[in-house]
Amino acid sequence: MKIKYLHTMVRIKNIEQSLKFYVDLLGLKETRRVENEVGKFTLIFLAPPEQTDCPVELTYNWDTNKNYAEGRNFGHLAYEVQDIYEICEKLQRSGVKINRPPRDGRMAFVRSPDNISIELLQAGQAKKPIEPWLSMKNEGHW
Repeated sequence: MKIKYLHTMVRIKNIEQSLKFYVDLLGLKETRRVENEVGKFTLIFLAPPEQTDCPVELTYNWDTNKNYAEGRNFGHLAYEVQDIYEICEKLQRSGVKINRPPRDGRMAFVRSPDNISIELLQAGQAKKPIEPWLSMKNEGHW
């Protein structure tokens, strides 16, 4: 099965301070930005100038004053997969808990043996929602 690394996500408290560090000091370049008014968050993707296919995603939640504890500021690893249902079924058969099932045919979350959150995203368009995923509830957190 084909799998492609997408990004690593970290939560940030201050966009300006974070950009000063990642862009001005480390030399990363902003490759894309998403402002989501419904979800009240901003996603900023940064990458080295010659390696734009391996970004870090900075996530800024607009309405939170949380001081993310060490470990919780790290969000997840993300991988694009050829078939979201096939990989989730394989993981589940192997005893991996599907924390956020792919009800939408697009996204799922699982945890590694070391409790690292892993996001799985369907390549291309979302697949048609099907059972058992469609009615499966979230379990735990991711």
